[in-house]
Amino acid sequence: MSRFSFNQITAKPWTLPEMVAGCVAAGVDQVALWREPVAEYGLDRAAALVRDAGLRVTTLCRSGFFQLPGWFDDNRRAIDEAAALRAPVLVLVSGGLPEGSRDLAGAREHVADAIGRLVPDAAAAGVTLAVEPLHPMYAADRCVISTWDQALAIAERHPAEHVGVTVDTYHLWWDDTVLEKIARAGDRIAIYQLADWITPLPAGVLTGRGLPGDGCIDMRAFHDAVDKAGYRGPIEVEVMNADLWERPGRDVLAATMTSFERSFRGR
Repeated sequence: MSRFSFNQITAKPWTLPEMVAGCVAAGVDQVALWREPVAEYGLDRAAALVRDAGLRVTTLCRSGFFQLPGWFDDNRRAIDEAAALRAPVLVLVSGGLPEGSRDLAGAREHVADAIGRLVPDAAAAGVTLAVEPLHPMYAADRCVISTWDQALAIAERHPAEHVGVTVDTYHLWWDDTVLEKIARAGDRIAIYQLADWITPLPAGVLTGRGLPGDGCIDMRAFHDAVDKAGYRGPIEVEVMNADLWERPGRDVLAATMTSFERSFRGR
């Protein structure tokens, strides 16, 4: 549990002060924050709230969406926000195809170039950019970076302390080559996130993830691969689930902690 980090989206209806108080009460000292609720509460207030509670911010989620107008300025702001929150990692979701485009290869190259433009600012702020590959079903509208290889190819253009890759079990479990590749990744792993794939798929796929152990992903195999790579950092549970969001935040946190521990049993 010393590596456990509670990702804010897992209890989305919880306000930031409620989440901070709940984590402190439960003995959780690491959290992952999302930009939208931080902005709603106020960046400086959020940074002070978390810091005064003794919590460490493991990541700020999320930036990227490089197909949108104004992507550069928004991502620069996100880097500054991460630095203000003392979050060492900013998670990047690349965004989908530009409106009306079918040029998937061109979109992916644009993402690589865009991240390259952001590296000097991220390096100056002491923030690592974590490229997150999403499941291929999101390629058109949310993330043209779909595989570990695509994300790693972008990261490897830059020093590992500036650009890494996000390991998210929900998005990578389907790839029969990914465990071996993760095990060889070394210091390219910027953050490790857990969520399970549940079936049948709910109507709202984006909000149909499960807590670790509730679905069909072999979490222990991912743990082993990440360990072999030498990653010793925080492990976030990041679950978007509409049914989970109907429950009280403290219950969600307790269930999340239980599922996290359960994912390591039998190793």
